[in-house]
Amino acid sequence: MFGLSPEATLLLNAFIAVIVLILMITRMRIHPFIALTITSGFLGLICGMPLPQIVKSFQDGFGGVLGFVGVVLGLGTMLGKMMAESGGADQIAQTLVRAFGKEKVHWAMMLGAFLVGIPLFFEIGFVLLVPLVFIVARRAGVSMLKVGIPMLASLSVMHGLVPPHPGPLLAIGIFGADIGKTIFYGLIIGFPTVVIAGPLFGSFISKYVLVNPSDQLLGQLAHQSSDKELPGFGITLVTVLLPVFLMLLKTFVDVNLPDGHHIRVLMDFIGNPIVALLAAVLLSMYTFGTARGFTRQQVLRFFDQSLAPTAAIVLIIGAGGGFKQMLVNSGVGTAIGQMAVHAQISPLLLAWLVAGVIRIATGSATVATITGAGIVAPLVTLIPGTNRELLVLATGAGSLIFSHVNDAGFWLVKEYFNMSISETFKTWSAMETIISVVAIVFIMLLNAVI
Repeated sequence: MFGLSPEATLLLNAFIAVIVLILMITRMRIHPFIALTITSGFLGLICGMPLPQIVKSFQDGFGGVLGFVGVVLGLGTMLGKMMAESGGADQIAQTLVRAFGKEKVHWAMMLGAFLVGIPLFFEIGFVLLVPLVFIVARRAGVSMLKVGIPMLASLSVMHGLVPPHPGPLLAIGIFGADIGKTIFYGLIIGFPTVVIAGPLFGSFISKYVLVNPSDQLLGQLAHQSSDKELPGFGITLVTVLLPVFLMLLKTFVDVNLPDGHHIRVLMDFIGNPIVALLAAVLLSMYTFGTARGFTRQQVLRFFDQSLAPTAAIVLIIGAGGGFKQMLVNSGVGTAIGQMAVHAQISPLLLAWLVAGVIRIATGSATVATITGAGIVAPLVTLIPGTNRELLVLATGAGSLIFSHVNDAGFWLVKEYFNMSISETFKTWSAMETIISVVAIVFIMLLNAVI
């Protein structure tokens, strides 16, 4: 096309598809689910993919995302609804407000999400903590973004930099890095990164972007109960953090027991994110349900009510997964990564750059980390002295840059916070870019002293 190389043509096609998607949603007012579906097919056509493969790629991407995220959203929303109806969310909110004061609740949210985010996938941490964002913001009388951005930053940094999240864990295997050192360096780099991209950026951007959640979600997740109805702070934490405990226990067992050990097999099942969340939902039926005086019929009604507002969100996220898979299968991610390899720069910066361009092209942090690590790994042996643990972190940092319309997380945040596309770019996309840039700066500084 126009005398361009195949790689440049693929990049141009991806750029055109993204522009078309944005115009369909912002100018033509087409529902994001329909727009994502149409754009996915359009991208496949202009990239020359066979017609059957276009449909299959979209189906695979849609199902691949919802096979995990859909179940997590459903269970997490149920747990959030029970926590809200019982007053558990209100109890945690009041405790945080009392402990930190109304002016510092965003720091409390950052610390809580930083700890919760270590073992939890981003989507799980999000659905567990977003009810707290709603109700803490209401209780403290502050902007939702001032409280929400620190939560999002903490979860995102943990997802991109720290094992046992899938991207960093697989990159460790590809680079042959040490998992203990990677976790240690990841926490050292992650904490100041979260401070900058979370409370500091959140306090700044909340002055310029005002958001209001939908009445449905606000009424469901920010339900306020009278003080006498509130469950205890301890039992609320036990219920909400049960998935965290089970996943941490699974990680501990995996590190200390060999493959095939019967206890490890059992914990791999119990510590699976879906099973762990299901266990928390079942526990909440007692701690947030019958123990609070609710009947089984009322609990069933709460579950039914919790799922209705998330239907559109699930479809949009699934379509985002289909669009991402179209980018991957069309060869856009690989082509851009190969172009970046030819740059004559430091291996750490190269890993960050390759993962970054693949992330922008495909919308998946995990795909960007795995693909980027696979592309850069052969070069490591040619450059002696390269710190493999920092290579993992550099790749993870690159994989977080500039989340936009081809990322399911973009739509998750947009819909829950009830923002426009431009507002999501100014908040979520900007925050992700700050995380990526600040993290690589700290990685380069750490590389200079170790």
